[in-house]
Amino acid sequence: MPYIPVSLQPALRVSRLYTVHYFEFTSNYSFAGEAHDFWELVYVDKGSIKVTAGEAQYDLGRGQMIFHRPGEFHALRANGVTAPNLVVVSFECDDEAMEFFMGHIASLGAEERTLLSRIVSESRGVFSTPLNDPTTHSMQRNEDIPFGSEQLLQSALEELLIRLIRRGSGAPPRRSPSTERTGSIIAYLEQRLDQTLTIEQICQDNLIGRAKLESMFAAETGGGVLDHFSRMKIDAARRLIREGQLNITEISSRLGFSSVHYFSRRFKKLVGMTPTEYARSVKMLMEAPDKGTE
Repeated sequence: MPYIPVSLQPALRVSRLYTVHYFEFTSNYSFAGEAHDFWELVYVDKGSIKVTAGEAQYDLGRGQMIFHRPGEFHALRANGVTAPNLVVVSFECDDEAMEFFMGHIASLGAEERTLLSRIVSESRGVFSTPLNDPTTHSMQRNEDIPFGSEQLLQSALEELLIRLIRRGSGAPPRRSPSTERTGSIIAYLEQRLDQTLTIEQICQDNLIGRAKLESMFAAETGGGVLDHFSRMKIDAARRLIREGQLNITEISSRLGFSSVHYFSRRFKKLVGMTPTEYARSVKMLMEAPDKGTE
């Protein structure tokens, strides 16, 4: 008996990608707005923003995503206090399933955040255009693109859309016990960014064994707990620099570093530039002409 193949029918397909951005805005950033004939999603990775979508206005916090349909006027601004980090992806998809996202705001779960992270990561391999330039209107391909990166980027975006449609509601999915435990420890770390912690202290305060703590963080974050704590401190430093209320020495002290010189070394190791260079680069981007999220 001959085999009979089945032709797979995609539920939706992203046909074109316009931009992928990861922005680290200042606390007073404002985008006056625009409208275009393709979809755009905006995800708040850190901080909060105020969004205009057509005639409506929304306050979006960390972990929330809003979709702007083709032709919809949209604008955004920071709240004047917290410096937000945003992921912005604009794309073309003409399938009827996209009607689900009209006026839709979603709260992303762990798997969906992983897909969004993969979109940003693969974009860095596909495109030579910096993902933090708000003046970008055309993404330029790298000369040497890793094998399959464009397809992985497309499939990650399509899977994210499919998962959100399947879920249907704006509530995040139930998290696993290990994810919940990791989240509670990360919250504990966030409350102690001004301190110098040891693994022993973290274990004691959270009633967890060292081996369990390290294996849990390796599975959930890809690294050790102290490495994660160090990155959290530097992320906080980047936010404080963009908020512009403290100088470099004050930020170093606020985050519990033993000296401003050690702080600068750690910052450069993780960010690739010194705190002063980072502050200068942010200022240059925010002062660039014709600012926009595209």
